Amino acid sequence: MRDHPRNPSGTGAEAAPAVWTGRATNKAQWVLAAAGAACLALGVELAVTSNWTSGIAPLLMSVIGCVAAGLLMLFGTLAFVNVAVRVDGDALEVRCGHMGLPRRRILLTHVVGAEFVPRVTPRHWGGWGYRWRPEQGMAVVVRRGEGLVLKLGDGRTFTVTVDDAEEGVRFIRERLQLPAADAAAGG
Repeated sequence: MRDHPRNPSGTGAEAAPAVWTGRATNKAQWVLAAAGAACLALGVELAVTSNWTSGIAPLLMSVIGCVAAGLLMLFGTLAFVNVAVRVDGDALEVRCGHMGLPRRRILLTHVVGAEFVPRVTPRHWGGWGYRWRPEQGMAVVVRRGEGLVLKLGDGRTFTVTVDDAEEGVRFIRERLQLPAADAAAGG
């Protein structure tokens, strides 16, 4: 059993954390990344080992096509293998992939509401990745599952799939001093 430190003020009340972080991963995208690497390798193989008897134009088109498709698949999927969400006192920051790109930062002063969504699917947004739909707003979807939706002051929404999204929504509502979902529903 471990001892967990209490509030140093000695009042007995637990201090609220200053930062909330959440992550979501999609291991299935590694399969797509492997397919991209295979296309890239095929393009290199064609360029190096071909005897060029069919002519330069068809071979060049094949090499460029395989390399381009491989790079797009490889880097396009690796950018959305995981997402990291960080909420502090000032903003919500979303970083995608291992390099943290693409990145989105939304100031909490622009947020007017936060909701927990138990099921967000790539099908609702047209696939994985950074998405925009006129009727739904913007989203970062890396997997199927729970997510949080921010309602922004300009009427737009921003959705992100993340583990423990309900706790993230609770944290944002505390920072914005918004009512809890139960009280807002009239319960």
